[in-house]
Amino acid sequence: MNYSNLLLSSLLTVGLYTSAHAQENLTEESAASPEDATSTEAQQGRPRSQIIKDLKALKAKDLKINANAAQPDTVKDPLQSLNRPIYSFNDMLDRNILRPVAVQYNEKTPEDVRGSYRQFRKNLGEPWNAVNQLIQGRPGRAAKTLGRFTVNTLTTLGLADPASRLGLPPEDESFGVTLGYYGVPSGPFLMLPFFGPSTLRDGIGLAVDSQARPQKYIMDNQDGLYWSTNVLQAIDTRAQYLDLDQTIQGDQYAMIRDLYLQRKAFQIAEKKGNSADVSFIDDDESEDVPDDSQTKTKK
Repeated sequence: MNYSNLLLSSLLTVGLYTSAHAQENLTEESAASPEDATSTEAQQGRPRSQIIKDLKALKAKDLKINANAAQPDTVKDPLQSLNRPIYSFNDMLDRNILRPVAVQYNEKTPEDVRGSYRQFRKNLGEPWNAVNQLIQGRPGRAAKTLGRFTVNTLTTLGLADPASRLGLPPEDESFGVTLGYYGVPSGPFLMLPFFGPSTLRDGIGLAVDSQARPQKYIMDNQDGLYWSTNVLQAIDTRAQYLDLDQTIQGDQYAMIRDLYLQRKAFQIAEKKGNSADVSFIDDDESEDVPDDSQTKTKK
Protein backbone atom coordinates (compact mmCIF):
# COMPACT_ATOMS: atom_id res chain seq x y z
CA MET A 1 0.00 0.00 0.00
CA ASN A 2 1.58 3.29 -1.01
CA TYR A 3 1.98 6.01 1.58
CA SER A 4 -0.56 8.45 0.17
CA ASN A 5 -3.32 5.86 0.00
CA LEU A 6 -2.45 4.66 3.48
CA LEU A 7 -2.61 8.20 4.85
CA LEU A 8 -5.92 8.95 3.12
CA SER A 9 -7.60 5.74 4.21
CA SER A 10 -6.26 6.13 7.74
CA LEU A 11 -7.63 9.67 8.07
CA LEU A 12 -11.03 8.66 6.74
CA THR A 13 -11.16 5.60 8.94
CA VAL A 14 -10.17 7.34 12.14
CA GLY A 15 -12.76 9.94 11.33
CA LEU A 16 -15.20 7.21 12.29
CA TYR A 17 -13.27 6.25 15.42
CA THR A 18 -13.52 9.55 17.35
CA SER A 19 -13.52 8.74 21.05
CA ALA A 20 -14.28 5.09 20.38
CA HIS A 21 -10.79 4.36 19.11
CA ALA A 22 -9.02 5.59 22.18
CA GLN A 23 -11.59 4.10 24.53
CA GLU A 24 -11.82 0.66 22.95
CA ASN A 25 -10.16 -1.33 25.69
CA LEU A 26 -11.96 0.70 28.33
CA THR A 27 -15.39 -0.22 26.98
CA GLU A 28 -15.14 -3.49 25.13
CA GLU A 29 -15.38 -5.62 28.28
CA SER A 30 -18.38 -3.75 29.72
CA ALA A 31 -22.08 -4.04 28.97
CA ALA A 32 -24.80 -2.07 30.70
CA SER A 33 -27.40 -4.04 32.67
CA PRO A 34 -31.10 -3.09 32.99
CA GLU A 35 -30.22 -1.60 36.36
CA ASP A 36 -27.63 0.58 34.65
CA ALA A 37 -30.21 1.91 32.24
CA THR A 38 -32.58 2.73 35.07
CA SER A 39 -29.90 4.48 37.05
CA THR A 40 -29.03 6.80 34.19
CA GLU A 41 -32.46 8.39 34.35
CA ALA A 42 -31.70 9.56 37.88
CA GLN A 43 -28.39 11.08 36.83
CA GLN A 44 -29.90 13.90 34.80
CA GLY A 45 -29.05 17.25 36.31
CA ARG A 46 -26.65 15.94 38.95
CA PRO A 47 -23.35 17.67 39.65
CA ARG A 48 -20.46 16.35 37.61
CA SER A 49 -18.67 14.99 40.69
CA GLN A 50 -21.72 12.94 41.72
CA ILE A 51 -22.15 11.55 38.22
CA ILE A 52 -18.51 10.49 38.19
CA LYS A 53 -18.90 8.73 41.53
CA ASP A 54 -22.01 6.92 40.29
CA LEU A 55 -20.25 5.85 37.12
CA LYS A 56 -17.30 4.56 39.16
CA ALA A 57 -19.62 2.57 41.38
CA LEU A 58 -21.27 0.95 38.37
CA LYS A 59 -18.19 0.27 36.31
CA ALA A 60 -15.15 0.24 38.58
CA LYS A 61 -14.70 -3.53 38.50
CA ASP A 62 -15.06 -3.92 34.75
CA LEU A 63 -13.34 -0.75 33.65
CA LYS A 64 -10.59 -0.79 36.30
CA ILE A 65 -10.96 2.92 37.00
CA ASN A 66 -8.73 3.33 40.03
CA ALA A 67 -5.91 5.66 39.09
CA ASN A 68 -5.29 9.25 40.14
CA ALA A 69 -6.10 12.03 37.67
CA ALA A 70 -6.88 14.73 40.22
CA GLN A 71 -4.36 17.28 39.00
CA PRO A 72 -5.74 20.76 38.29
CA ASP A 73 -6.90 21.32 34.72
CA THR A 74 -4.07 23.79 34.18
CA VAL A 75 -1.61 20.94 34.79
CA LYS A 76 -3.20 17.96 33.05
CA ASP A 77 -5.02 19.91 30.33
CA PRO A 78 -3.19 23.16 29.51
CA LEU A 79 -4.48 22.97 25.92
CA GLN A 80 -8.13 22.81 26.95
CA SER A 81 -9.08 25.88 24.89
CA LEU A 82 -7.92 23.99 21.80
CA ASN A 83 -9.06 20.54 22.87
CA ARG A 84 -12.71 21.39 23.50
CA PRO A 85 -13.49 22.63 19.95
CA ILE A 86 -11.81 19.51 18.59
CA TYR A 87 -13.95 17.37 20.88
CA SER A 88 -17.07 19.13 19.60
CA PHE A 89 -16.00 18.35 16.03
CA ASN A 90 -15.38 14.68 16.87
CA ASP A 91 -18.70 14.48 18.70
CA MET A 92 -20.50 15.88 15.66
CA LEU A 93 -18.96 13.15 13.48
CA ASP A 94 -19.99 10.53 16.00
CA ARG A 95 -23.59 11.71 16.33
CA ASN A 96 -24.15 12.07 12.60
CA ILE A 97 -22.12 9.21 11.14
CA LEU A 98 -20.64 6.62 13.44
CA ARG A 99 -23.33 6.14 16.07
CA PRO A 100 -26.24 5.61 13.63
CA VAL A 101 -24.20 3.03 11.74
CA ALA A 102 -23.16 1.32 14.98
CA VAL A 103 -26.80 1.06 16.08
CA GLN A 104 -27.71 -0.70 12.83
CA TYR A 105 -24.66 -2.94 13.14
CA ASN A 106 -25.77 -4.06 16.61
CA GLU A 107 -29.32 -4.69 15.44
CA LYS A 108 -28.50 -6.55 12.24
CA THR A 109 -25.38 -8.53 13.20
CA PRO A 110 -25.77 -11.53 15.54
CA GLU A 111 -23.92 -11.21 18.82
CA ASP A 112 -21.93 -14.40 18.19
CA VAL A 113 -20.67 -13.02 14.89
CA ARG A 114 -19.66 -9.74 16.49
CA GLY A 115 -17.88 -11.56 19.29
CA SER A 116 -15.97 -13.84 16.92
CA TYR A 117 -14.86 -10.92 14.78
CA ARG A 118 -13.75 -8.98 17.84
CA GLN A 119 -11.75 -11.92 19.16
CA PHE A 120 -10.15 -12.50 15.74
CA ARG A 121 -9.03 -8.88 15.63
CA LYS A 122 -7.65 -9.04 19.16
CA ASN A 123 -5.81 -12.26 18.37
CA LEU A 124 -3.98 -10.57 15.51
CA GLY A 125 -2.66 -8.04 18.00
CA GLU A 126 -1.16 -10.61 20.38
CA PRO A 127 2.33 -10.70 18.77
CA TRP A 128 2.68 -6.94 19.27
CA ASN A 129 1.41 -7.30 22.82
CA ALA A 130 4.20 -9.82 23.43
CA VAL A 131 6.82 -7.48 21.94
CA ASN A 132 5.74 -4.70 24.31
CA GLN A 133 5.90 -7.07 27.26
CA LEU A 134 9.44 -8.08 26.31
CA ILE A 135 10.42 -4.41 26.08
CA GLN A 136 8.93 -3.94 29.54
CA GLY A 137 11.22 -6.69 30.85
CA ARG A 138 8.37 -9.13 31.48
CA PRO A 139 9.37 -12.27 29.54
CA GLY A 140 7.06 -14.49 31.57
CA ARG A 141 4.02 -12.46 30.57
CA ALA A 142 5.25 -12.33 26.97
CA ALA A 143 5.49 -16.13 26.91
CA LYS A 144 1.89 -16.38 28.12
CA THR A 145 0.77 -13.97 25.41
CA LEU A 146 2.53 -15.97 22.70
CA GLY A 147 0.98 -19.10 24.18
CA ARG A 148 -2.44 -17.48 23.90
CA PHE A 149 -1.80 -16.59 20.30
CA THR A 150 -0.65 -20.12 19.46
CA VAL A 151 -3.54 -21.89 21.20
CA ASN A 152 -6.26 -19.60 19.86
CA THR A 153 -4.87 -19.59 16.32
CA LEU A 154 -4.37 -23.35 16.05
CA THR A 155 -7.68 -24.32 17.64
CA THR A 156 -10.14 -21.69 16.37
CA LEU A 157 -8.18 -19.54 13.89
CA GLY A 158 -8.44 -16.80 16.51
CA LEU A 159 -12.24 -16.69 16.41
CA ALA A 160 -12.60 -17.81 20.05
CA ASP A 161 -10.54 -17.70 23.23
CA PRO A 162 -9.97 -21.21 24.61
CA ALA A 163 -6.60 -20.01 25.92
CA SER A 164 -8.30 -18.09 28.73
CA ARG A 165 -9.85 -21.33 29.97
CA LEU A 166 -6.36 -22.83 30.02
CA GLY A 167 -5.04 -20.15 32.36
CA LEU A 168 -3.69 -17.78 29.71
CA PRO A 169 -5.71 -14.57 30.19
CA PRO A 170 -5.37 -11.60 27.81
CA GLU A 171 -3.38 -8.48 28.60
CA ASP A 172 -3.59 -5.73 26.00
CA GLU A 173 -0.58 -3.52 25.41
CA SER A 174 0.38 -0.40 23.52
CA PHE A 175 3.68 1.35 22.98
CA GLY A 176 2.37 4.39 24.83
CA VAL A 177 1.86 2.27 27.95
CA THR A 178 5.33 0.81 27.49
CA LEU A 179 6.80 4.31 27.44
CA GLY A 180 4.87 5.10 30.62
CA TYR A 181 6.18 1.90 32.20
CA TYR A 182 9.67 3.34 31.91
CA GLY A 183 8.67 6.66 33.37
CA VAL A 184 8.17 8.73 30.23
CA PRO A 185 5.79 11.56 31.27
CA SER A 186 2.41 11.60 29.59
CA GLY A 187 2.71 15.24 28.62
CA PRO A 188 -0.40 17.37 28.17
CA PHE A 189 -3.77 15.84 27.41
CA LEU A 190 -4.63 16.08 23.72
CA MET A 191 -7.97 15.76 21.97
CA LEU A 192 -6.90 14.73 18.49
CA PRO A 193 -9.10 15.40 15.45
CA PHE A 194 -10.72 12.11 14.43
CA PHE A 195 -8.62 10.03 16.86
CA GLY A 196 -10.17 11.31 20.09
CA PRO A 197 -8.52 11.50 23.55
CA SER A 198 -4.78 11.01 23.86
CA THR A 199 -1.65 12.53 25.37
CA LEU A 200 1.63 13.55 23.82
CA ARG A 201 3.17 10.25 24.93
CA ASP A 202 0.24 8.15 23.74
CA GLY A 203 0.16 9.97 20.42
CA ILE A 204 3.74 8.89 19.80
CA GLY A 205 2.81 5.40 20.94
CA LEU A 206 -0.14 5.31 18.56
CA ALA A 207 2.12 6.15 15.62
CA VAL A 208 4.46 3.29 16.57
CA ASP A 209 1.56 0.88 17.13
CA SER A 210 0.11 1.62 13.70
CA GLN A 211 3.40 0.71 12.02
CA ALA A 212 4.23 -2.32 14.15
CA ARG A 213 1.04 -4.35 14.29
CA PRO A 214 0.88 -7.40 11.97
CA GLN A 215 -2.30 -6.16 10.28
CA LYS A 216 -0.36 -3.46 8.47
CA TYR A 217 1.85 -5.98 6.73
CA ILE A 218 -0.81 -8.63 6.18
CA MET A 219 -2.86 -6.09 4.23
CA ASP A 220 0.03 -4.33 2.51
CA ASN A 221 -0.88 -3.42 -1.11
CA GLN A 222 -4.49 -4.45 -0.47
CA ASP A 223 -6.18 -1.09 -0.20
CA GLY A 224 -9.74 -2.42 -0.35
CA LEU A 225 -9.17 -4.96 2.40
CA TYR A 226 -7.34 -2.43 4.54
CA TRP A 227 -10.15 0.10 4.18
CA SER A 228 -12.95 -2.39 4.84
CA THR A 229 -11.26 -3.88 7.89
CA ASN A 230 -10.59 -0.53 9.52
CA VAL A 231 -14.09 0.77 8.88
CA LEU A 232 -15.56 -2.40 10.38
CA GLN A 233 -13.27 -2.07 13.38
CA ALA A 234 -14.42 1.50 13.92
CA ILE A 235 -18.09 0.48 13.75
CA ASP A 236 -17.62 -2.52 16.03
CA THR A 237 -15.67 -0.47 18.56
CA ARG A 238 -18.38 2.20 18.69
CA ALA A 239 -21.10 -0.42 19.01
CA GLN A 240 -19.52 -1.79 22.18
CA TYR A 241 -20.27 1.27 24.26
CA LEU A 242 -23.65 2.36 22.92
CA ASP A 243 -25.12 1.49 26.32
CA LEU A 244 -22.81 4.00 27.98
CA ASP A 245 -24.02 6.96 25.93
CA GLN A 246 -26.59 8.01 28.51
CA THR A 247 -24.32 7.24 31.45
CA ILE A 248 -21.91 10.08 30.74
CA GLN A 249 -23.85 13.25 31.46
CA GLY A 250 -22.85 16.81 32.21
CA ASP A 251 -19.45 17.95 30.98
CA GLN A 252 -18.76 15.00 28.71
CA TYR A 253 -15.41 16.35 27.56
CA ALA A 254 -14.06 16.58 31.12
CA MET A 255 -15.38 13.16 32.06
CA ILE A 256 -13.94 11.45 28.99
CA ARG A 257 -10.63 13.17 29.61
CA ASP A 258 -10.48 12.09 33.26
CA LEU A 259 -11.56 8.54 32.50
CA TYR A 260 -8.91 8.29 29.80
CA LEU A 261 -6.10 9.65 31.97
CA GLN A 262 -7.23 7.53 34.88
CA ARG A 263 -7.25 4.27 32.99
CA LYS A 264 -3.85 4.90 31.43
CA ALA A 265 -2.37 5.60 34.85
CA PHE A 266 -3.95 2.41 36.19
CA GLN A 267 -2.57 0.30 33.33
CA ILE A 268 0.97 1.50 33.94
CA ALA A 269 0.75 1.13 37.72
CA GLU A 270 -0.73 -2.35 37.39
CA LYS A 271 2.11 -3.54 35.16
CA LYS A 272 4.62 -2.21 37.67
CA GLY A 273 2.85 -4.12 40.42
CA ASN A 274 1.37 -1.04 42.09
CA SER A 275 -2.26 -0.51 43.01
CA ALA A 276 -3.64 2.92 42.20
CA ASP A 277 -6.72 3.26 44.35
CA VAL A 278 -6.83 7.05 44.21
CA SER A 279 -9.93 8.69 42.79
CA PHE A 280 -9.61 11.56 40.37
CA ILE A 281 -12.43 13.36 42.20
CA ASP A 282 -10.93 16.21 44.23
CA ASP A 283 -10.77 15.69 47.99
CA ASP A 284 -13.10 18.59 48.64
CA GLU A 285 -15.76 17.00 46.46
CA SER A 286 -15.82 13.56 48.03
CA GLU A 287 -15.16 12.08 51.45
CA ASP A 288 -14.69 8.59 50.05
CA VAL A 289 -11.43 9.20 48.20
CA PRO A 290 -8.53 7.06 49.46
CA ASP A 291 -5.61 9.10 50.74
CA ASP A 292 -2.86 7.42 48.77
CA SER A 293 -2.06 4.45 46.59
CA GLN A 294 -0.76 1.18 47.93
CA THR A 295 2.10 -0.92 46.66
CA LYS A 296 1.85 -4.56 45.74
CA THR A 297 4.60 -7.06 45.22
CA LYS A 298 6.21 -6.51 41.84
CA LYS A 299 5.43 -9.17 39.30
